[in-house]
Amino acid sequence: MTPQDNNIIISVEDLKKIYQLGNQEVKALNGVSFDIKRNEFLAIMGPSGSGKSTLMNIIGCLDTPTEGTYFLNGKEVSSFSENELAYIRNQEIGFVFQVFNLLSRTTAFHNVELPLIYKGTRKKAREEQVKRALKMVEMADRMYHRPNELSGGERQRVAIARALVNDPSILLADEPTGNLDSKTGQEILKLFHKIHSDGNTIIIVTHDTNVASQAQRIIYLKDGKMEKEEKKGATS
Repeated sequence: MTPQDNNIIISVEDLKKIYQLGNQEVKALNGVSFDIKRNEFLAIMGPSGSGKSTLMNIIGCLDTPTEGTYFLNGKEVSSFSENELAYIRNQEIGFVFQVFNLLSRTTAFHNVELPLIYKGTRKKAREEQVKRALKMVEMADRMYHRPNELSGGERQRVAIARALVNDPSILLADEPTGNLDSKTGQEILKLFHKIHSDGNTIIIVTHDTNVASQAQRIIYLKDGKMEKEEKKGATS
């Protein structure tokens, strides 16, 4: 059934993901259902092996469920063509990873520019969008530095600028502070709050309770199932 609420950007229903490892079946997800509203700040928590990375890959259209349905903007993702999925990954969803995934031999500017090159954006428009994205993460004065000339926090800011350069509606972050010291991690979380206040939907996958506590709502996974859900000021 298609979600009727226009305020819901993501809806997953009874998601299951089964991996076949030799003769053994591993249920990475075993019947997960929830909705995410537009401009919500959500954290997905769980120990190693809980299914949170599998769930993130499905939400990011990097993987498909074995069973269940995933609706993005009211449309069932399984009905999308490969071209439509590529468009979503390039423009609808911005990805931020624990390892910054920056090209080491090129500048911050060029790293942020790459999604626009893949999209076919003209050079002048590319330059404007890259500079705007780097300014947004307070890296405009470091745009011509290579990753090895930047601190860990600065590299993560560049990675966030790259995720934002196509103006995605959803920012999907996997352990975004995992490789950072606590002070730098707090600065990155402050940046996420700023991006959220600008209207983006943010989903952070983490095992860190301090990171998860920044979100408006936390979904806890355990053994591939939703164990509980917690909203600021309430638990269910």
